[in-house]
Amino acid sequence: MNTIFIGIAGGTGSGKTTLTEHLAARFGSDISVVHHDNYYKRQDRPFAERCLQNYDHPDAFDTDLMIEDLKALKRGETIHCPVYDYAIHNRTDETVEIKPTKVVIVEGILIFQNKALRDLLDIKIFVETDADVRILRRALRDVEERGRSLESVVNQYLTTVKPMHEAFVEPSKRNADIIVPNGGENSTAVEMLAHHIRTLIEKANRG
Repeated sequence: MNTIFIGIAGGTGSGKTTLTEHLAARFGSDISVVHHDNYYKRQDRPFAERCLQNYDHPDAFDTDLMIEDLKALKRGETIHCPVYDYAIHNRTDETVEIKPTKVVIVEGILIFQNKALRDLLDIKIFVETDADVRILRRALRDVEERGRSLESVVNQYLTTVKPMHEAFVEPSKRNADIIVPNGGENSTAVEMLAHHIRTLIEKANRG
C-alpha cells in the first residue's frame, strides 16, 4: 500500500494524544492510529516491582515489534496490536485489530529516538508544551483516569519522567520536521496539518 506514516511525538502531557485524536476524527476510516505505549514490554514480576520500573526509558518498549507491525501495515496486512493496562503496569492478553489505511499515525514520547522507527515515518511532528503545564496535565490524568495517588505521580515524575525527558525525549526533537506548540489546542496547526494530510491522501488516491 502507498501508506503515509505520520509520527507525533512530545513529552508526557504535551497534547500529542489530543492532536492525534483531532486529526484522526477528520479522516475517519482513512486513518488508523498506533500508540507506542501499547508496546510496553510484558513483565513477569510482582505488581509491587512493576510499580518501580522506569517506563520512560527506551528499553521499556518492544519497539522492534512495533516496527514489524508498521512494516506489515505498509505491506497491506492487518495487525493485532498489543494492549497495555496502566492500572496493572503490564501488557494484557488482549489485542486490537488494526487494518491498513491510507494514513497511519504513530504516537508516543520516544518514537523519534529510535532510528529504525524514525526512518519509517514520512512526516515527523513534535508537540512542544511548557514543562509546568505538562506535569499538571499528567498528574490530573494519572490520578483521575489511572487511579494513581498524587504522591506516586510526583515521585515518578521526579525520579524517571523528568530525567528521561531531558535525556531522550527533548533531544529527539531535532529529528522533527514540524514543531507544534500546545498540541491539540493549537487549532491553527491542526487545520494546517489536516489540509496537508488531505492533500497527501488525494495524491495517494491518484496513484
